[in-house]
Amino acid sequence: MSAVVDQAEQAIAATVKPRRWGSWYVAEHRFRVMRSYAQTVVVTAIGNPLIYLYAMGVGLATLVDGNLGAEAVDGVSYLTFVAPALLASAAVAVASEEFSYPVLLGFKWNPVFYGMNASPIQPGQIINGIVISVTVRMLVTLGIYFGFMLLFGAVPSPTGFLAVFAALLTGLGLGALLMGYTARIIDDNGQLVMVMRFIILPMTLFSGTFFPLGVLPIYLQWIGWISPLWHGTELARVFAYGASEPIWLTVVHVLYLAVLLGIGWTWARRVTVRRLNK
Repeated sequence: MSAVVDQAEQAIAATVKPRRWGSWYVAEHRFRVMRSYAQTVVVTAIGNPLIYLYAMGVGLATLVDGNLGAEAVDGVSYLTFVAPALLASAAVAVASEEFSYPVLLGFKWNPVFYGMNASPIQPGQIINGIVISVTVRMLVTLGIYFGFMLLFGAVPSPTGFLAVFAALLTGLGLGALLMGYTARIIDDNGQLVMVMRFIILPMTLFSGTFFPLGVLPIYLQWIGWISPLWHGTELARVFAYGASEPIWLTVVHVLYLAVLLGIGWTWARRVTVRRLNK
């Protein structure tokens, strides 16, 4: 009898750490999965900023600055203007990659989330772990991108490093909503392809990425106003080169992205709890 009691106590004790640190266990699992495509992660993290910033700094920026002067756009060079937007776009790219198919994979094609839920790990911790892992990958990617921005002389402001966190908030705000939507998908009928093609990709064209939003017709500017990328880009520009805007608008940028993150995160947790405990 005592042996049975001891075994029961050991079993209960074994559940304490997973219940407390379950989110980090899930994050560790995601890091191990990322190792399978680590080469792609590294190549894109280094190659994208090098190619894009070189193309903008030596290519397009040369033409724009040559025609409009050294303060071509928003009182700065074109490279300085566009670099924070590219930084925010890099965060969106990571978010669209990590918060979409890997989430659907865990529910459908390789349903590891159900296995995790059969352990002491809670459904909400699964979502928390995904967010933690993507945050780490995003910070590494953005840190490398920002390093290239410094190398190209595209960060004149001493507060420029804060643009990394603006971009991080942008990626997480958009990504959390995408994660919540993906968690609801039962059968893959091309929903994520449609999201990428008709939401994520066009977002860069209507978010003031390559030109100020104000040059668009007024009937198209509303797309930028609701776009997380526009809010993140404008916020990053404030930090990167001191873009002029009223303080209330800067606060709106932060609150808007934070609200999106909160809504998406909560939505994903609720959907996951309902789906795994069905």
